[in-house]
Amino acid sequence: MRRLWLLFAQTITVCLAIWFIVVTLKPEWLELERGAFEPKQENRAIAVPVAASYRDAVSRAMPAVVNIYTTKEVRQPQSPLLDDPFLKRFFGERFSETEKQMSLGSGVVVTHDGYVLTNNHVVETADQIEVAFEDGRKASARLVGNDPETDLAVIKIDLPDLPAITFGNVDDVKVGDVVLAIGNPFGVGQTVTMGIVSALGRSQLGINIYENFIQTDAAINPGNSGGALIDAAGNLIGINSAIYSQSGGSMGIGFAIPVSTVRMVMDAIIAKGQVVRGWIGVEPRDITPELAENLDLGKQDGVIIAAVLKNGPADRAGIRPGDILISVDGKNIANMKEMFNLIATLQPESKTGVVVLRDGKEVSLEIIVGKRPSKKRLERQQP
Repeated sequence: MRRLWLLFAQTITVCLAIWFIVVTLKPEWLELERGAFEPKQENRAIAVPVAASYRDAVSRAMPAVVNIYTTKEVRQPQSPLLDDPFLKRFFGERFSETEKQMSLGSGVVVTHDGYVLTNNHVVETADQIEVAFEDGRKASARLVGNDPETDLAVIKIDLPDLPAITFGNVDDVKVGDVVLAIGNPFGVGQTVTMGIVSALGRSQLGINIYENFIQTDAAINPGNSGGALIDAAGNLIGINSAIYSQSGGSMGIGFAIPVSTVRMVMDAIIAKGQVVRGWIGVEPRDITPELAENLDLGKQDGVIIAAVLKNGPADRAGIRPGDILISVDGKNIANMKEMFNLIATLQPESKTGVVVLRDGKEVSLEIIVGKRPSKKRLERQQP
């Protein structure tokens, strides 16, 4: 028994000596041994979920958004010295009476054969128009037609197989939807900004005659005019047109012309070179609560006729200043926006019925609708 106990003690002493030597000189052996019994852990970073990306939408729409550069020759005030034949003989071109002014904007290719939508104010006074694509291609463009009433214009370039944007449905657009604005702000190059739809149906802003804007907080700056406002799928829902700003830069309130108006204007310009709208020749005013109270009106719907153009359609039909227009073509009128939009859809030379409130009584009249004159001509004709 004594021998067995001595053998056991010697064995323990040898094992402890071996363990001490391994721990001191080869500690990695113990790690290897431990690894055989423990689950293997990979030394890698934990994946973090990636936020939603709109790169697919941008990649669909961006090739169809172009930069537009315009040039206009502006005549300078002429000095009496320039009429001197002696000075003209010796200095000639140094006394040029004109200078070139350049401006920029954006546009959207809407057909594969080269029709491009933009704002009217981008190309309205241009002598030369050049379109530049994201891939570096450039082409001269010609004006097909414009519509100052909605600030839209269509130009045409001659390049084959162009990328065309896909039109969305503005009826599906709701306040709070994510939208992306694509354009060429300040000429820095094609840029994408993101925001949401802040409001729909904005009107009476004094920007255009026919207003039905999509309001967004996506950054829109000078140079973005005429560019695309797209939804999260890359479909066109509006043409960026204007901003509210006190500094000239974006303040989070931008306005885009909805694709419903865009399509109507575009189709008319491509087919006829212009947009033909109905017109009756009156100067209307909305009825405010204060005006209704002062005039002792029983209702606030309708528009009050402030003036009537002499020998215009309304004048010939018997409409008088002070009448309240409450119905056109059997449809009730609540305000100026509804009146303009409804009369615009009427075919010129057609007959339609209108109802006015005169001296507290409803009066039915028949009017022969006229063709709305151009903006400049209309300004000269204002009653």
